[in-house]
Order: sequence, then C-alpha cells, then structure tokens
Amino acid sequence: MELTTWGAMPIYLYWGEDEFLLTQAVQQLITRSVDVAWASFNYHRVSGDRSESIINALQQAVTPPFGAGDRLTWLVDTTICQQCPPDLLAELERTLPLIGANSILLLTCKSKPDAKLKSTKLLEKFAQIQEFTPIPPWKTDLIVARVQQAAQGYGVRLDTQAMEFIAQAVGNDSRLLDNELQKLTLAEQPLKLSTLKALVSSNTSTSLQLAGACLAGNAPQALQLLADLLGNNEPPLRIVATVTGQFRTWLLVKLAIASGLTQDIAIAQAAEIGNPKRVYFLKQETSRVSSQQLLDVLPVLLELEANLKKGYEPTALLQQSFTHLCQICR
Repeated sequence: MELTTWGAMPIYLYWGEDEFLLTQAVQQLITRSVDVAWASFNYHRVSGDRSESIINALQQAVTPPFGAGDRLTWLVDTTICQQCPPDLLAELERTLPLIGANSILLLTCKSKPDAKLKSTKLLEKFAQIQEFTPIPPWKTDLIVARVQQAAQGYGVRLDTQAMEFIAQAVGNDSRLLDNELQKLTLAEQPLKLSTLKALVSSNTSTSLQLAGACLAGNAPQALQLLADLLGNNEPPLRIVATVTGQFRTWLLVKLAIASGLTQDIAIAQAAEIGNPKRVYFLKQETSRVSSQQLLDVLPVLLELEANLKKGYEPTALLQQSFTHLCQICR
C-alpha cells in the first residue's frame, strides 16, 4: 500500500512488521506534535484491540488540546483494519471528519489492512497511510540503498564497497543497521573497508557462508556454521531468510542463463541483482549444481520457515533441514 498524502490531515495509519522503523516514525510524530510540558494532558497511548477502548480513543481525538502543542491519541496494535463491528464502524464514520487540525489520531498495526473492509476504505479516505515492511533479503540493491540513506543521516561516509559490505552484514534488519551506524560515527571518516570489518558484526555473512556450505553439499561445515550462528544468538528465522534469499538468487541466475541470457547486465536484471559484477561469482558458485537441485531446495526452506513460526524446537529442525539441503546439492 502506498503512502496516501492528504496535506495536513491529522490522521495517520502506520502498518508493517519492521517494528524498528515503525517505532522511529511514531516517535518522530510524537516529538514534533506534543509539547513535553503538556504531554500528560495531550498524549494518550491506547490499546487498539477492543471496541470500547477504540471508541474512547476516538472521543479523546476529537477533544481540543490543552495548553501548548497538539493532542495525539495513539491506538496501538489496532484491529480496525482486520475486523470492525458495525457500531465501531459507525463511530469511525462519525468521528474521523470531526478531528481538528490540532488533534492527531495515530493507528498502528503489524498486519496489512484488509482492503475489502469498509473501515480500511474509510481510513484510505481520511488518513495518511504508510507501510513499514522489511525489505526482502534477496533484494540486495534495495538494502544497499537503505544503508546509503541511513549512513547519510548519521554523517557516515561510505564508498560503494563499504555499503555493500554493511548491507551483507546486517541484511534487512533495520535495528541492527542503526546500531552499527551509531558505532561508525565514532570512527575516522571516510571509513576504510578494513576498519568496517573490524567494527561491524557480520552474522549475516556467516549465514551466507552457511548457504555456500549447503550448496557445496558439505554437511559438517554447514552444521558447524549453524552452531556458530546459534551460539552468537542469531535468530533462526533471520538465518533462514538469508539462506533462502541466497538460494533464490542462485536459482534466478541459473534460470536466466538457461533462458539464453549471456550478458552479465541482462542476467543481473533478470535475477534482481543490483550490482552486475556479482554475476560472475554467482555463475562460478552454481556451476556444479542444476536448476532442478536449486528448485528442490526452496520447498525445504519454506517448510522450515513455516515450522519455526509454528513454534517447533529450532536447533534440531535447523540441523535436519540444512543437512537435507546438503544432500540435495551433493
């Protein structure tokens, strides 16, 4: 869903699973809107999963602020865009047009709003809507672009090689990127790659090494890399996301070549690779495996991700799944 712009309209809907970026946006809105001295009167954080509390929040939102600054009413984890009973919808229809310019209503949720609901359509009409979802781990060009944007915000000077190293190191983890850039502000600028390697944590690089071990069919190495990652408290789902992204890239390269593409630039475009120079190395890495082997890997990784989200014990599940990947690629 694209950001809907409606001028100075005082209603906002932020949604998505990138909790760090969403929280940052919320804090920026609070900081620029609410006077600290009047916050106890004008700032209200309300749970957004019950009709009664939502209706109370809507009533707060139409009340003019006290003293200086604006009133801000925040409905946290609201369910309005997933389910909306008739009485609540009626209150929304009555209230949203009445919210004054100095009273802000903020709604946040993780799930994508259901476009079929009348409540969502109403918010699309009255609210500024912004999505905060993690960049898919295989879209490395977008991750590099985010690194560049965030680094500029901190005044950290990075060349292309340095940005690519950080993108590989942090993946699509916005919080980790922010933490690493905060550290780098203390280093001498511009930063050299050798300095970055000494300062930046690189668990994602190890996850890429894990993917490489699986591609090579080297089960002992894969299991050792997995143990190192888990020992460094790397989240299992992040490991799987990185490995999945890497195998997806390898598959797209193989399929692009099989379709008759020969130029690295054309292969990079087909495989969604931002830097065509990577194609040479990706072709070398996949020279001994077939497209079918890579196709067979992806369902295993999808099932692994699904079982982790269901709450299965992660260590044994990861060991079993990555051993299976090594067998497929052997």
